[in-house]
Amino acid sequence: MSESPQISEAEHAVMEALWAQSPLTATEVCEAVCETRDWSLPTVKTLLSRLVAKDAVLTEPDGRRFLYSPAIARDDYVGGESRRLVDRLFGGRAASLVAHLAEQEALSEADISEIEALLKELKP
Repeated sequence: MSESPQISEAEHAVMEALWAQSPLTATEVCEAVCETRDWSLPTVKTLLSRLVAKDAVLTEPDGRRFLYSPAIARDDYVGGESRRLVDRLFGGRAASLVAHLAEQEALSEADISEIEALLKELKP
């Protein structure tokens, strides 16, 4: 798959709604995100238009309205964003990210156990 598009934090909220359930109308997306974000339907329509322009969302006519669906899978997007974060902030080294989190005491015992289990799975 090609590199995932750059999606803003606001656009990401719309994508999360679409990943949770789709296709959705703009009104249905607004029902999912507008109240918690203090947004209006025009705001959601603007964000959907931006996402369509970025090829992150597909549209399908449904009478006088459109149905919106994600054009990229959430796992693919998260993978691309994770790689960008590691590249941009940690010189491409995932170990540096984990070390930073450990130094900042941002890892719980459960996190450490989960990382250890993942590393055991990866080791030949």
